[in-house]
Amino acid sequence: MNATFDRSKLTVGVLALQGAFSAHEHALRRVGVSTRQVRLPRDLDGVDGLAMPGGESTTMSQLLDSSGLFDEVSRRLESGLPVLGTCAGVILLASAVLDGRSDQKSFGALPVTVRRNAYGRQIDSFETDLDVTGLDQSFTAVFIRAPIIESLHGDVEILARHDNLPVAVAHRNVVGVTFHPELTDDFRIHGLFVDLIVNSLETNRR
Repeated sequence: MNATFDRSKLTVGVLALQGAFSAHEHALRRVGVSTRQVRLPRDLDGVDGLAMPGGESTTMSQLLDSSGLFDEVSRRLESGLPVLGTCAGVILLASAVLDGRSDQKSFGALPVTVRRNAYGRQIDSFETDLDVTGLDQSFTAVFIRAPIIESLHGDVEILARHDNLPVAVAHRNVVGVTFHPELTDDFRIHGLFVDLIVNSLETNRR
């Protein structure tokens, strides 16, 4: 990582409307950045990146609308704010969602088609080791009511696969993983996201 930016001076917002946002805060602090819970549009002021946690994607979509956050997050995505979406966060970021409610909104910032809850119910949760681009050793991924990325559209980089399906992808300023990296003691996925933030800041500075 380029050493120009001191990680301790970075602030990463964590969408705190619903889901396991506190676990993301913990993981991000462990990789050396400050965090801020994001519940209202003003909470995005001054953040260098944003994490969208798992949870119930339909509920999160409704809360994004009612809080006034949806339009502001959309503007920040379009302007290049780095965003990490995990599980339900991938659904919120996807360009197309299958098996969702008709009134469910997504940002369309990640050109993929996802299917909600494709791995089954909570009792069907599982863990598996993944080879992830950028990590020198395998990562133990936790899948809980996870979506499946059924297809990619455009220049999407596949960072990891499970059963030959993409489970971690990247497109420009957006990283999406269908599992829950925040539910382990391995914080390397969050570290890769912070690296993306630093690279984005360096690019904008040039």
